[in-house]
Amino acid sequence: MKLNFDTLRTHLDGDPARAYLVTGDEGLLVGEAADAIRARVKRAGFDEREVHFIERVADWEGVRASSNNLSLFGSRKLIELRLPSGKPGTGGSNAIVELLRDPSPDNVYLMITGKLERESQSAAWVKAFEAAGAWLPVWPVEVARLPAWLRTRAAKLDLELDDDAVRSIVERTEGNLLAAHQELEKLRLLVPPSSGKSRIDAATAQAGLGDSARFDVFQLGEAALSGDVPRALRILAGLRSEGVEPTLALWSLSREIKNAWGTTHNEGYNARSWQRPSAALENAKRRAGKLPYARLAVRTSRADRMIKGQQRGDAWDEMSLMIIEFAGRRSLPLAGTRAA
Repeated sequence: MKLNFDTLRTHLDGDPARAYLVTGDEGLLVGEAADAIRARVKRAGFDEREVHFIERVADWEGVRASSNNLSLFGSRKLIELRLPSGKPGTGGSNAIVELLRDPSPDNVYLMITGKLERESQSAAWVKAFEAAGAWLPVWPVEVARLPAWLRTRAAKLDLELDDDAVRSIVERTEGNLLAAHQELEKLRLLVPPSSGKSRIDAATAQAGLGDSARFDVFQLGEAALSGDVPRALRILAGLRSEGVEPTLALWSLSREIKNAWGTTHNEGYNARSWQRPSAALENAKRRAGKLPYARLAVRTSRADRMIKGQQRGDAWDEMSLMIIEFAGRRSLPLAGTRAA
């Protein structure tokens, strides 16, 4: 079976399955899902836990041996497999299929990996987990859904956030769910206890917030793709202040521009990234046919030459103009040209 967070809670109300696969790059959510599974399995009498970090083919022999060995204490056990890459290889895939074909009633398997690429999602070893138990793919919370996510989290901590407080937390944590969760925990300690929910306004939130933003080039690409100019410029400024190489920022922007071009010309774009439902992708698709690709190509080339010292100017400023034009807005004219 395939689960999400809502169906996981319902599922764990019953008997645990023989095997669980939890995949994704969002550490907080992956960790919480794994914790919930571990707790339910332990309540079911699987008191022993073995953890295997899979780094090479030979590690699977240790997993096989653990699966076949009875516990010294006669207890049932949870066998936990850590595979950050999400790519077990041919030998690992065969080992998983073999282990899950007829799993021992004394074992439950929990495998935790990073995000699976599209081609891996239909692999035999993933299907083996679905057949023997359950697969829970964990997706990041999109920026548009962060306010609702924060309010739900806050309510569980007896906190009530007003709109300005939510906005402050979203801006300061920039999609880092672990940082956002930690800020909520901090706010719960800062406000005095009350019989009902403690209301948090912007002033209280800003007083308690640390600078938890974690900017990366992938967030930059997503923000530019969605046409969210203020957020994209804020991330670009964050990357610059953190000393990120401008080449990486330019790569992220140019990649998404090429993807947008590909949707209207059916060539040379990363089809996999455009197949996943996302507000950013939908926003980009609506304006993809009207974007000034020639101007964007010139700006990309100019920024690249500035980075290499072959042209005078500031590559970061040029990328700011790229973001504005990628959103379908007017920008400064290119040298020697008229504004589009």
